[in-house]
Amino acid sequence: MTAAETSLALSVFLACAVEAVEAFTVVLAIASTRKASSALAGTGAALALLAVATAALGPALTNLPINALRLVVGGLLLVFGLQWLRKAILRAAGAKALHDEAAIFAAEVAAAAEEPPPGPGLDRYGFAICFKAVALEGLEVVVIVLTFGANQHDVGLAAAAAAAAVLAVLGLGLAVRAPLARVPENTMKFVVGVMLCAFGTFWGAEGAGASWPGGEASLPFLVALIALVALALVRYARAALDAVAPAPAPAPRTGP
Repeated sequence: MTAAETSLALSVFLACAVEAVEAFTVVLAIASTRKASSALAGTGAALALLAVATAALGPALTNLPINALRLVVGGLLLVFGLQWLRKAILRAAGAKALHDEAAIFAAEVAAAAEEPPPGPGLDRYGFAICFKAVALEGLEVVVIVLTFGANQHDVGLAAAAAAAAVLAVLGLGLAVRAPLARVPENTMKFVVGVMLCAFGTFWGAEGAGASWPGGEASLPFLVALIALVALALVRYARAALDAVAPAPAPAPRTGP
């Protein structure tokens, strides 16, 4: 496996694992507090919709001319990568709360408790919540798999990495039967954000007609550069927060 294929598989695996963890938290919360059958039905319906979207988008991407494909893929990956990296930088700097699956699980359970209890038949609330969670998280997975796979002409490798990530999360979640709060989700998002930005920049520039020194061999250097810039932004954001933080109140005076 080449360095580019390894980077592709790792990026897709981590990205899909993060999305799977977030979707699993919502489905587990609904299944454990309302009708599990309705939660599974909503999950199944969302997966069917994602399969249709994959079948529709896949040929449309692969039929594009190579330069247009790289430009489209690069743009999509930059959209996702910059969004993920911005949030990861803010969380690492302390400007945004860390993603907490246990807190999200508790919030979903509390919200479900406020709804009328499910009656006979389909629980519409549970179905809708699980459908929405899986569809939204899964759509990002579909886009990432197709963009990586189509550009590298190896959709099978991207799909295998995505399937491995989902199965790993599902197996771990079913084993512990609890929110996967110990998964280093924020660190994974930082890494994925860096990787998506690197691939998006690389392929987008190629699609626009530019050429990189050494071709794909320049990808590790691009990843390292973006990671260093991101870490520098974390330090800058931390310093900015410290500069505007209120000074501690003086200790009360004692004695005469």
